[in-house]
Amino acid sequence: MKKKHSAELDQVQFEELRSMLEAERDSLLEELATYGVKKDGDWQGSSLSPEGEESDPIDAADQIEELSVNVPLVEELEKRLKEVNAAVAKMEKGGYGIDEDSGEDIPFDRLMANPAARTNVEE
Repeated sequence: MKKKHSAELDQVQFEELRSMLEAERDSLLEELATYGVKKDGDWQGSSLSPEGEESDPIDAADQIEELSVNVPLVEELEKRLKEVNAAVAKMEKGGYGIDEDSGEDIPFDRLMANPAARTNVEE
């Protein structure tokens, strides 16, 4: 039988971790909106310059440089957002704070360091 949530967590700790995840999700969405655009459900890196305007070669080079930074950044932000959303879903459905590999409880200290943790730290 699948455990509801980690036995390591009391209600206060659980709610603290939920608040941390929700705050991180809000922050990630804000950063994604700054450095990317959402197209067909996925985030993509973008330059902040208006599209469709004729630009001089220096502006075009700046846009290319901006994209070379924003694309990988947006990919990392989107990856973390998916991890955070998965953790929030586990909080709602059950299984939060339980190691996906071993089925053991993830210690509270580990979850405080990374509320979206899916596994214990390897020792």
